[in-house]
Amino acid sequence: MADKPAAEVEVDAALVRRLLADQCPQIDGLGAVAELDLRLVSQGWDNAMLRLGGSAAVRVPRRLFGAQLLVNEQTWLAGMATAVDVQVPAPLFAGTPTSYYPWHWSVVPWIEGREAGAVDRARLGPIAAPLARFLTQLHAPAPADGPVNPVRGGPLADRDAVVRERIKAIAHARGDELHAVWAQALASPEWDGPALWLHGDLHPFNIVVGGSPAGDVELRAVVDFGDMSSGDPACDLATAWLTFDAAGRAVFRAEVEARCAVEESTWLRARGWALIMATAMAAHSDDDPTFARLGAQALDQVLSGD
Repeated sequence: MADKPAAEVEVDAALVRRLLADQCPQIDGLGAVAELDLRLVSQGWDNAMLRLGGSAAVRVPRRLFGAQLLVNEQTWLAGMATAVDVQVPAPLFAGTPTSYYPWHWSVVPWIEGREAGAVDRARLGPIAAPLARFLTQLHAPAPADGPVNPVRGGPLADRDAVVRERIKAIAHARGDELHAVWAQALASPEWDGPALWLHGDLHPFNIVVGGSPAGDVELRAVVDFGDMSSGDPACDLATAWLTFDAAGRAVFRAEVEARCAVEESTWLRARGWALIMATAMAAHSDDDPTFARLGAQALDQVLSGD
């Protein structure tokens, strides 16, 4: 099923130049913005990304849903950045709506590197321990007025119907086994601890790595916090299956458990969350072969038995 949403507002370089000129003609560390190159890098589901000079980027929502998520980043990400030792894209400037553009927008750091999803997962073992450390730093109790995402971090039972529908829709050759994995996750005890800060969408295309193409990779940054929420840490621990193979997953799990107490039920729910995200990618990426491939790979990992 191909369902990348159409833009509700068309975002191009001319619009962004106007926003920058009106709201932030100068940015600390960047100088006069009008003198910097500006080029479109991507048009995602929710945001357009334009590179600004050599060290910054502009994230501009192309639809209302993305605008609401970007406000979460503007509100919370700067404080979150001080709690973790991995770079996150805390805004350099928080843009506001205008008469000609309806939503908030941001200037953020440009982070050099590659998406981890573009690297063979067999080579991602070196980032397993640092990513685990990042999550144990991030997963602190969230404030009562923190953002709420209805499809992240809550009880798995809330996602039961949609997951069963997706498993049926993708017609996976091992569909019965996927149903069994889901049933095991559903049967595990629900999270009864405090609502913890969550990234909410920790798949490998939201992880930036460095290193030479033929050498070891290193963790550079975690990006795209638009789905940030609070709740069950299993939602983020799902990256064990979304990002790593069995060897990397073992390192990731060992590092998490060395830093905090994690019950087996949390890992069972985490595999359930991986199934939620993998079936979403597999069922809704006919127009995006990169995410379709990630969904298929993640389903294989979910079925691997570990």
